[in-house]
Amino acid sequence: MDFSGKYQLESHENFEAFMKAIGLPDEEIEKGKDIKSISEIHQDGKDFKVTVTAGTKVVLYSFTVGEECELETFTGEKAKSVVHMDGNKLTVCVKGIESVTELTGDTIINVRLNIIIIIITFIITHT
Repeated sequence: MDFSGKYQLESHENFEAFMKAIGLPDEEIEKGKDIKSISEIHQDGKDFKVTVTAGTKVVLYSFTVGEECELETFTGEKAKSVVHMDGNKLTVCVKGIESVTELTGDTIINVRLNIIIIIITFIITHT
C-alpha cells in the first residue's frame, strides 16, 4: 500500500477534549481547532518522509517502518518510537498516545487514543 500523496484535513472529532487531556493550553487549542492542515507523504518502500503544514507551523517527520525514530507530539515534545505497518495501516505509540493511520482509497483516517480514553479522529482527503 502506497501512502504517497498530498492530503488536506477534512474534519476532526473530539479535538478540543483530546488536546485539553494532553495538556495543550486553551489558547493553542483555540488557534488550532479551525486550521485545515496539509500533509504531504513520500513513501519509498519502508521509508517515509512526512511534511505537515498547519497554519504557519511546519513539522517534518522521517522514519523507516520497524525502526526506532524520533517523532514530535502535539505539545512539541520529541519522543522515540517505532512505526509499524500492516497492509493499509500505520501504527505507533508515542508518550502513551496510540495512533492508527489507515489509508482507504484517497482518504486517510487517523485515530489517536490516549490513556484516559478520549479518541480524536482526523479525516484527511487526497488533494
